Amino acid sequence: MARKEVKLEEVFNEKKKEGLKEFIATQSAKQSKERLLTNKLLAIQYKLEDYIRKEDEDKEMLKILDFVKMYLKVLNLTKRELASYFEMKDSNLHKYLSGERKLNAKVALKLSAFSHTKPEYWYRVQVKNELIELKKEEKNMAEYQKFDYRNLVAV
Repeated sequence: MARKEVKLEEVFNEKKKEGLKEFIATQSAKQSKERLLTNKLLAIQYKLEDYIRKEDEDKEMLKILDFVKMYLKVLNLTKRELASYFEMKDSNLHKYLSGERKLNAKVALKLSAFSHTKPEYWYRVQVKNELIELKKEEKNMAEYQKFDYRNLVAV
């Protein structure tokens, strides 16, 4: 029995690619609004997890605010509505989300409950961004040598 070699173009070609697109679109159209919403929310969660996991400091730094905006867009809500829902002033919430203020446990738990994600994800975004900033600043390490303890204490 002779084995037939499978060619790449037999597996991946435009006709099959278009057929797959049509199949996906058809199946997607059959989903309920709730299922479509769940899929969109999961996609954001996966982006959040990927951002935390990957070590691409060269990529654009995403703030907590960026992820919250993704959730708000999908849910058709405003940041002001979210702040009210969180029982906070809009300006106060914005300071946490933009990184102007450090997250605290209450805000992290509110974000977690709102987005159905783990609270530590929100802290991890904050810490990752701080580490990115640290690596950028390390390039100027010579400026910080003046803070060497040996300059303060005679050894």
